[in-house]
Amino acid sequence: MERSSGVLLHISSLPNKYGIGSFGEEAIKFSEFLKSMGVKYWQTLPFGTTDLCNSPYKSFSAFAGNPMFIDLETLYSKNLLTLEELKENQVSDPYSIDFEFLNNKRIEVLKKAFERIDDKYKKNILKFSEENNYWLKDFALYMSIREKNDNKDWYEWENKGLKFHEKLELEKFLKENLDDVLFYEFLQYEFYSQWKDIKERINKNGVKIIGDIPIYVSLESSDVWGNSHIFDLDEDKKPKFISGVPPDYFSEEGQLWGNPLYNWEVLKKENYDWWIKRLENSLKIFDVVRIDHFRGFSDYWAVPANAKTAKEGHWVKGPRMDFFDEVLKKINRESIIAEDLGDIDDNVRTLLKETKFPGMRVIQFGFAENESGHLPHNYEKNIVAYTGTHDNNTLLGWLWESSETERNYALEYCNYQGDDWGKGGYYSDSCRAIIRTLWQSVANLVVVPIQDLCGFGSDTKMNKPGLANGNWRYRITEEQIKNIDKDFILKLNRLYKR
Repeated sequence: MERSSGVLLHISSLPNKYGIGSFGEEAIKFSEFLKSMGVKYWQTLPFGTTDLCNSPYKSFSAFAGNPMFIDLETLYSKNLLTLEELKENQVSDPYSIDFEFLNNKRIEVLKKAFERIDDKYKKNILKFSEENNYWLKDFALYMSIREKNDNKDWYEWENKGLKFHEKLELEKFLKENLDDVLFYEFLQYEFYSQWKDIKERINKNGVKIIGDIPIYVSLESSDVWGNSHIFDLDEDKKPKFISGVPPDYFSEEGQLWGNPLYNWEVLKKENYDWWIKRLENSLKIFDVVRIDHFRGFSDYWAVPANAKTAKEGHWVKGPRMDFFDEVLKKINRESIIAEDLGDIDDNVRTLLKETKFPGMRVIQFGFAENESGHLPHNYEKNIVAYTGTHDNNTLLGWLWESSETERNYALEYCNYQGDDWGKGGYYSDSCRAIIRTLWQSVANLVVVPIQDLCGFGSDTKMNKPGLANGNWRYRITEEQIKNIDKDFILKLNRLYKR
């Protein structure tokens, strides 16, 4: 990876009139903003559908895209929506995503658009469906059956044939519900085609997209429903163990994620085909992918399915290099970033060296210890270094909430020369001192969340790990983007050859 810089902002956080960022002109404008600062990478969170807690890390499919990102004005330009329908879907609050409104209104208006497609459009959908049959068929069926069952998850369906993915029952359902299934194929066609057009324009601006894929998938996904044999389930398709992490920086109880674990023995017999297809699909969407929780390929935390907390789990050996030997036969090594944060041991370090993937560092973590790999003087070139991730506090929020010893160490380390470390905003001296220190480092790629460029506080944090509600709502406005001091980052990029 070349020496460069990036900005972290999820698509959902982009400004527009319709309550959530989308694949519209706002995405192009943001890429132009990045280009004006000399920034070469735009990092996002996962693009998948979200669960009831609105988390992009828990989706109905490892392949399907979030229909909330479909741009309504693009549908209007295709004569699939009316001006009146656009107005009805406008949202007044530009600072926060109103998921309740979106969950009630957005699918409704997308169904209106679907009802207006012509035969030519339908042929395009069917062609897309054939090309993506290995995941789209199950996904469209799953979402349709789920909708017919009052949005209950597959393991709660009364029809056992559908519940257990039996071919005859699925064929019968498809014949009786062709339009309903086609609607979900329409959503994915529109998602992928809109993003393809937008991404091509972003890339022409000299900006590459870093995406994010969670290591695990949701139990309530079409992946588990349609490919149950590659997961560690019992005869009733219930998880034996579930995912999580032991107590760490973010939680004293550990984190109980609840995803089913993989049956790595079965995956190995199939040459890890499902996983490789997943990565190949992700690299159709992104230029580079960050694999979340990379340590799970070395050893993973297995928690009994009935456990109350993640503390009850234990480590299990993962597939390690056997998996990545197969992956690297199909996937370019330069297109993967390994998220190696958390409880890291020698096995993870060895795996990282063997794969040669860049790992991650977060400067905030560095000041909690006397000698930490997260401090810039300990960085290596082959890493991606952050002021913080979507799970961290903002820089300003962190400065306010850290201990006096930790804060003083950070300010001295970063050569802070101001007299009011707690002052935020676009010209915050304390935030700038930390950003500058990161840019000076030897790390090939440095990334800053948009909130830190603005000097915003903890009220703009994207996610608070361990809390089910109130996350993922952050949005930025056009005015706030305009207020960012572009010259500051442009100067850093020029000065430190990024």
